[in-house]
Amino acid sequence: MNTELRQEQERLDSVMETITEQISKIEDETSRHRKEVVNIRKHFWNDVKVNTDTFDDYLETIIGLRQQAQALSVSQSTHRHAFNRLSVLHRMQEVPYFGRIDFIEKGTSEVESIYIGVSTLMDTTGENFLIYDWRAPISSIYYDYPPGPVEYVTPEGVIHGLLDQKWQYIIRGGVIKSMFDTSLTIGDEILQQVLGKGTDKHMHSIVATIQQEQNRIIRHDHGRLLIVQGAAGSGKTSAALQRIAYLLYKYRDWIKADQIILFSPNAMFNNYVSRVLPELGEENMQQVTFQEYLDHRLSHAFQVEGPYEQLEYVLTASNDPSYWTRTASIRFKASTHFFETIKTYRQSLELSGMLFKGIKFRGKPFVSAKQISERFYNNDTSLRFHNRIEKLMEWLNERIDETEKLELTKPWVQEEIELLSKEEYQKVYTHLQNEHGFTEDSFDDYERESKILGRMIVRKKLKPLRKWVRTLRFVDFTGIYKQLFTDPTRIKLWIEGKTPEEWEEICLSTVKMLNEGKLFYEDATPFLLLKELIQGFQTNVSIKHVLVDEAQDYSPFQFEFLKRLFPSARMTVLGDFNQAIFAHASEMVDFHTLTSLYGPDKTDAINLTRSYRSTKPIVEFTRRLVPDGERIIAFERDGERPVLTQLSDRAELHRCIASKVVDLQKRHYNTIAIICKSAAESAAAYEVLSSVEEIKLVKSGSIEYEQGVVVIPAYLAKGIEFDAVIIYDASAQIYGDESLRRLFYTACTRAMHCLQLYSIGEPSPFLRNVTPDITRG
Repeated sequence: MNTELRQEQERLDSVMETITEQISKIEDETSRHRKEVVNIRKHFWNDVKVNTDTFDDYLETIIGLRQQAQALSVSQSTHRHAFNRLSVLHRMQEVPYFGRIDFIEKGTSEVESIYIGVSTLMDTTGENFLIYDWRAPISSIYYDYPPGPVEYVTPEGVIHGLLDQKWQYIIRGGVIKSMFDTSLTIGDEILQQVLGKGTDKHMHSIVATIQQEQNRIIRHDHGRLLIVQGAAGSGKTSAALQRIAYLLYKYRDWIKADQIILFSPNAMFNNYVSRVLPELGEENMQQVTFQEYLDHRLSHAFQVEGPYEQLEYVLTASNDPSYWTRTASIRFKASTHFFETIKTYRQSLELSGMLFKGIKFRGKPFVSAKQISERFYNNDTSLRFHNRIEKLMEWLNERIDETEKLELTKPWVQEEIELLSKEEYQKVYTHLQNEHGFTEDSFDDYERESKILGRMIVRKKLKPLRKWVRTLRFVDFTGIYKQLFTDPTRIKLWIEGKTPEEWEEICLSTVKMLNEGKLFYEDATPFLLLKELIQGFQTNVSIKHVLVDEAQDYSPFQFEFLKRLFPSARMTVLGDFNQAIFAHASEMVDFHTLTSLYGPDKTDAINLTRSYRSTKPIVEFTRRLVPDGERIIAFERDGERPVLTQLSDRAELHRCIASKVVDLQKRHYNTIAIICKSAAESAAAYEVLSSVEEIKLVKSGSIEYEQGVVVIPAYLAKGIEFDAVIIYDASAQIYGDESLRRLFYTACTRAMHCLQLYSIGEPSPFLRNVTPDITRG
């Protein structure tokens, strides 16, 4: 061992001792705080004197309860903080740090060695940094600069200086395996080792391999919207997750993990990325799919189609007579053009067109739809729309109050009282005693008892009506949305420009679905927008940051909706327009559409062109599949060329795939994906290939990203990577239409180390301009 490496190992040994000491100390603290929490919970009520005889006694009781609750909260918080720190220290035992910069601050001559890891570590005095957190301002030098003049930004201002040297370490189990003096951001040696590994079931943090362009994403700190367009495998999702960790670190007094929300492609992806933030000592943010949000808001009223159901139809139903009508409907309803139409339509409802539902009480009309409509359009018309809705609610509640008084004298009330069982009677009495302080004397005569019980019965009967009014159930939202389509010519009142040629057919199919209590996926967001514009937007102002992954799968309409849903949030949007696979692709979001959300002054864009996921031969292959693919730059990691095997029939295909899987397993690939065009093709392939050992079928409802051998539709594989990918059937028959080019590209770019394509008969025309190794079956 040379002198420098020996000195570095001695320093590492000292750091490891400090980590061990801190672990021991915090374990003792954690144990003590745990006992405190258990003790407080156990004796919570013993330590509080409950007395409500006088106001002073009551006040003393409240103060005692508050003090006990506060003590419990402090102990729980301290225990949680210590537990989280303990988790970080245990991770640091394996890899305490991964980099070092030798920095000379301007105005001094002293060289300061800054060691960088996943978290800060102080010496035993608590005065000196042994390791700096990768998110600390000074750590940005490591990612952004080669040796020479540098600067970094602190809350106190910009610090200038000189980067003398930059070192990178590979440390395992407290031993320095190797160290590199490099002028690059991250040395190729480390990247080669990290990227050359097999995958597992979770995405991991990339702090040791963050590249300069990724660091720009992570530390971007101005504007309202950050757009990240990244080639497949460019690390945009990883960088975005590190960005969340950075924001939680920098703004820890202002933003918490539960104030950040990630809109992800599917539940399986949520599971796949769930480890990244905990690896960095941070709590996970909220994670949801847009479909889950729509279901939460609409599933009580409709059977809502999901995005993958819509996509499956587009991929498999081209022979359906209504296919072109449906795809035209999807594109039109995804557009900002339709968004503006909905807004104009809602404004028109101020003058006419609002539909209401009549309200019944005990099976008889209470107030008719016509009465509600006349009240809305004939009273208080000078008020704003939402104030008129509120006035309408007040009027209906007044009608309910009047009804309550009238119904008390009706014979049915006395009949209900007489039909009360002993158990029901006792239940009512106990409720009155607990809630209103009633005593036995309150029930001392028949007349008084009847009034009390009668009021209880009438109010209980009227309770559903009050809820009906409170939740605006008297507004016929479905009917109002349906009005857009019942007469195909009326849309000219609200739209600027043309409707699709298939508009009449679109209207018929939309009305048919609504009449069946169903909602096409392309109708879900427009329906919800119209509802929100009528009742008042249910915004979420507590969310401070929104992260949208696979942005190319969202329509311009949906982005306009998200902007209004989270009015206080900043937004980070990640996407690859080459992977736009949904039917609204011709109406998909682009840079111009996204910029218009908040304006160019509040929007920044970062473009990632270097692909790290796949070997250079795979990237060279896949980039020829898409327009402007020459802009994608492959990382210099060698590997085998993709192979295309042409076969004569499906039986031969299945024999070849089964054999290939065995071969890949012998080569110790952890994750092998057989990627199909659709769920229907995946199910058929899985049924035939089920003899392959431990093979699994991934469906749209799958929760966990599985290791091993999986059969999966291309659209579910988005955002995930596999050691080896087998394209089930890359023939012209399956991938012949130009609209499938991006789906095919998406499937091929999932491969890290090995890409095998099979084709029954003539290969896809997408392969004409690429040159994989070709074998004949």
